[in-house]
Amino acid sequence: MAFASASPATLSPPRLIPGTGRWPVLLSVPHAGRIYPDWLVRLSRRGKDSLFPLEDPLVDRLVWRAQALGIACVVADAPRAGIDCNRAEDELDPAVVSLPPGMGHDGWRVRAGLGLIPGRLGQAGELWRRRIGPAELEARLDSAWRPYHRLIAEQLATLQRAHAEVLLLDCHSMPWRAGQAELVLGDRHGASAGAFVSELARREAEAAGFRTAANDPYAGGHIVASHGKPAAGVHALQLEFDRRCYLDSAGKAPGPGFDRSARLIADIARAIGEALLDRHATPLAAE
Repeated sequence: MAFASASPATLSPPRLIPGTGRWPVLLSVPHAGRIYPDWLVRLSRRGKDSLFPLEDPLVDRLVWRAQALGIACVVADAPRAGIDCNRAEDELDPAVVSLPPGMGHDGWRVRAGLGLIPGRLGQAGELWRRRIGPAELEARLDSAWRPYHRLIAEQLATLQRAHAEVLLLDCHSMPWRAGQAELVLGDRHGASAGAFVSELARREAEAAGFRTAANDPYAGGHIVASHGKPAAGVHALQLEFDRRCYLDSAGKAPGPGFDRSARLIADIARAIGEALLDRHATPLAAE
């Protein structure tokens, strides 16, 4: 379907916060972007406020203690409403992106309106005034999505040149639901990280008093699925925090549990980093 369209507009590129390289760990924060360009707001049906619920609020600030250890972090500044860095390039909803007949993705995330370009959200319903065209999609991919994954791949490769095994910690948050865990550890049911990695994270979390779950309801998205290759020495683990653990009652500012949650991310990064270093430490020669 053809339609009139303005020249493609771009999204903010991701940021790399460098680390020291001491730890074989990299942080990823794909859903905390807050730079909403005017063209994106104008394209929305109900304005910027209708797009905020897609964010993982302030997770880019929640990782500060881990960063203070010298761990590098890749952060998306583009909002998830513009493009979701935790989805595959082909997770496209034909109701959101103008595609040739028969093209599109039938995955459950797309059916739920949460594909590469989110299209629907809860009670807000349809997010956009019109479908976007192929050139607009390419502009978003080239400005935000592809650089994000390129940075992750480059940083992991750099770390692996210094360390035999490395870890990607992909950091997220989730809305509160009755009965759910406070922290969900997602390793794609063992496909994106070694069992010892997830077990160490669980122990750290439970020692800090967090209720945990493994892969339910979040097993990990495209980031851990595409970058996690445990057989090649690259482990990828998704951390999904209940927002009540670190935000205030309005869900918009740091709450009383903010530092506790920040400390846990750092403790998980340190514990797994130490374990990976120990697994490949050169034993001292016998006297």
